[in-house]
Amino acid sequence: MLRTGRPRTGPTAGGTPLPAESLPARVRWAVTSWRLAAAMWMRAAMSYRANFVLTSVGSLLVTFLDFLVLILMLRHTGQLGGWTLPEIGLLYGTSGFALGAADLLVGSVDGLGERIRSGTLDVLLIRPAPALSMVCAERFTLRRLGRPLQAALVLGWAMRALPLVWTWPRLLLLAALLVSGTVIFAAVFVAGAAVQFWWGESREFQNAFTYGGATLLSHPPGIYGKELVAGVTFGVPLAFVNWLPLLRLLGRPDPLHLPPVFELASPLVAVLCALGAALAWRAGLRAYRGSGS
Repeated sequence: MLRTGRPRTGPTAGGTPLPAESLPARVRWAVTSWRLAAAMWMRAAMSYRANFVLTSVGSLLVTFLDFLVLILMLRHTGQLGGWTLPEIGLLYGTSGFALGAADLLVGSVDGLGERIRSGTLDVLLIRPAPALSMVCAERFTLRRLGRPLQAALVLGWAMRALPLVWTWPRLLLLAALLVSGTVIFAAVFVAGAAVQFWWGESREFQNAFTYGGATLLSHPPGIYGKELVAGVTFGVPLAFVNWLPLLRLLGRPDPLHLPPVFELASPLVAVLCALGAALAWRAGLRAYRGSGS
């Protein structure tokens, strides 16, 4: 029976156990493992260059259809929940970029359930590299750049179309928003995958918070009920991806009337989400007993 997730200790020297690796060293090794695995999958993908180019262009065009629907809708209504098209473009661009970047970096982790059912996760656990890095980098391909690239184009257009002066504080707030949003979505990916250690069929449930969450965040919060807005603020904190920071950036009222500090709390929430996801993954890995294969 396979036991996993035990704290690592260093090698022994003369029978005396060496201290366990430090946390920074383990993080560096995890990042290095992810980079090496991603490079291996990229070399494999580039063996078929035409397929790579066609799927990349196709991904870019398909994701643009989402924003095209918003354009067509606002041509008839003018505004949505009191928000103009450039303001909604800012919502769409920031949420799409955060989700796309997280999907590019760790999105493959949502296939963990299939590995558990087939027993192939055991193969990763005996390799001298963190299993999370291996799962996140699996089948890595730059064709996933289509979503964040398309979102970045919409974001750039919205920034030019908005009647805002982009001062340094506003640009820093927007940059912090994009980084924090990416970390929050990545944490949701990993935490959702950890659930699959106990509930192997939870992939679609996880997608409701990732891809469904990005769709939710691309629309103004005022068009939703306060209960839903409160749920994505204090439950799964997706509101910190873009809603709350952009309310401050655009000078819009907060439907929940929260203290102004909430509009600047995205980096702190991102750190807490990352810690929570790491603990969830560790708990899931400890509970895993192997396939018996």
